[in-house]
Amino acid sequence: MTQSENTPTALTEGDAVLRACVRRTLSIEADGLAALANSVDGPLGHAIEEATRLIETARGRVIVTGMGKSGHIGRKLAATLASTGTPALFLHAAEAGHGDLGMVTPDDVVLALSWSGETAELGDVVHYARRFAVPLLAMTSNAESTLGRAADVVLIMPRVEEACPNGLAPTTSTLIQLALGDALAVALLERRGFSASDFRVFHPGGKLGARLLKVADLMHQGEAMPLVRLGTQMAEALIEITGKRFGCCGVVDGDGRLVGIITDGDLRRHMGTDLLPRPVEDVMTASPFVVQPGELASAALGRMNRRPVPVTVLFAVVDGAPVGILHIHDILRAGVV
Repeated sequence: MTQSENTPTALTEGDAVLRACVRRTLSIEADGLAALANSVDGPLGHAIEEATRLIETARGRVIVTGMGKSGHIGRKLAATLASTGTPALFLHAAEAGHGDLGMVTPDDVVLALSWSGETAELGDVVHYARRFAVPLLAMTSNAESTLGRAADVVLIMPRVEEACPNGLAPTTSTLIQLALGDALAVALLERRGFSASDFRVFHPGGKLGARLLKVADLMHQGEAMPLVRLGTQMAEALIEITGKRFGCCGVVDGDGRLVGIITDGDLRRHMGTDLLPRPVEDVMTASPFVVQPGELASAALGRMNRRPVPVTVLFAVVDGAPVGILHIHDILRAGVV
């Protein structure tokens, strides 16, 4: 690399203006988030408590609706709720009056997003909710708006400065809608005691699903496990090792508890003309490294790699008895890294 490549390039006037614009935008939006956080100590906090109670006791789903940028935020909010244990779907406000109101049942809760509270397209949804006594939550900055007055609970967002220099493009306002929606979803998640295991049920695919896989999801069980009993001759143990293709063999006592393991390394250390007739307890490594079937596969992989001598295969045990065997290739094939 040349000296010129190591030397920072002087900012042009245009670059300096650009960076100032970015910093101003982030500063304005950060102020908006701070104002939202401070609002939780006032009426907004009480409204969130009421909203969570309504959603928790509902027998149906949360129907999130909105238009324009608020609609985009609503779509994301519905997806977040659904993935964290609160059944939800997004209802496009403009499509609602053309048949999509059929998605809404009396068991549901409607959550309508509108910064101004005067979004005309929400009229059909609001009228339907009032007509059929469907609980209506409003996320708006104007409690006295049409939407605010119609709602059972109003999540009042603070009036904030838009980052747009013209004060027109929804920027800070959509950010705090997004943040308030996330806060509501996380509050519901925690109140429901939603766990990582629950999360995996809704995220079985992709890297997230792989990270939440447990040893029990990947291990080989039953006859697939290479096992012999104490007292077995090494000749028979070698047949078990070869036939099961894990490169090892577990040794169990009379009660079925795992007391040792025979690996390729053990075989090399004891190689000799007297190997085949010897009992397995003469060759095995006692007290082998094991895991629990409920342990995350990613944690098991980390422990395998942190061993003084890294291992590539291990047994899963319950009360000392082997219930499965896991190879490092099983973990890597599942995408756990």
